[in-house]
Amino acid sequence: MAPMGIRLSPLGVAVFCLLGLGIIYHLYAGVISNRLSAFRQVKKVDLRELLAVSMEAAVLGGKEVKRVREENSLNEKSKGETREGAEELMTTGDLQSHRKMFNLLSNTFPDVKVHSEEHDNALDSVTWDKKIPAEILEKVKESTEVPADSITVWIDPLDATQEYTENLVKYVTTMVCVAVEGRPVIGVIHLPFTGLTAWGFVGQGSNVHARSSYTYNPPKVIVSRSHPGKVNKFIQDAFGNSTTIIRAGGAGYKVLSLLDIAASDSGPMDQADVYVHITFIKKWDICAGAALLKALGGHMTTLKGEDIDYSGTPLNKGGLVATIGENHKSIIEKLPNWDPEHANKSV
Repeated sequence: MAPMGIRLSPLGVAVFCLLGLGIIYHLYAGVISNRLSAFRQVKKVDLRELLAVSMEAAVLGGKEVKRVREENSLNEKSKGETREGAEELMTTGDLQSHRKMFNLLSNTFPDVKVHSEEHDNALDSVTWDKKIPAEILEKVKESTEVPADSITVWIDPLDATQEYTENLVKYVTTMVCVAVEGRPVIGVIHLPFTGLTAWGFVGQGSNVHARSSYTYNPPKVIVSRSHPGKVNKFIQDAFGNSTTIIRAGGAGYKVLSLLDIAASDSGPMDQADVYVHITFIKKWDICAGAALLKALGGHMTTLKGEDIDYSGTPLNKGGLVATIGENHKSIIEKLPNWDPEHANKSV
């Protein structure tokens, strides 16, 4: 309250307040600006480093997968059934591999979205030693940075779980895929029981190669062993009754069957010309293979030849066709009309 006889002018009070605010702004504008700038700054990730960590994650997960299998401590449980009526299993190998892979990637790149086939809240302090393998440095000469929020990482801690429980370990892989704006860019497929780690970085290089030649009249077609659906008739309608159909476990293994991969002690590697899947399939199963093929000039699309978006929901409803070389379009054109959405559950 003003002293008696003195009357405060509203205009004067307003001017005084504005002057005060001006002084405060002048004193703290720099601090506020810096904080806002830091808040707005886009966080970026070096894809070469992410490739190195993806390789390490796949190998770490693979060690857990192999250890559990050799100890015969699988403790398999059913997660339910696929649309085709095949049982989906989870083992201790799946879970332990997930913990290593998911936590290594999340601990190293906390701003990147990581999607895994398995779900578990257990934390693991596993960290990256910040060493990039020489084979990556040899092929990927420079760093490439992209916004962290443009990246989606898909991991499959144990591909071919059904075969894993049957001790058909040649089909088993651990996989990591990096997609940028929904496009597969980095793919890592690790074979725990042979030690092979295949990787590809689109536009940069790969440590594996396509075969020197492929046959398409008719092709050898590799399909799912545990989720075949009505694929036999589908393949024969497309390429004829003399077409060789190879049944195999694991989407990662099927992609490797298209490449020049040497045989191993765990069994000879199948060699196929085309990989076909006619029912629903999850993106953590196929993203790594899509990136690896793309890095080698190959293709993986839906049955209709559409690109698959590796962001958003995990389910790919369009089936898939994977090839190497320039024959992808002609292969797509030979396929009969098929809608995976309405595929019958009987096999």
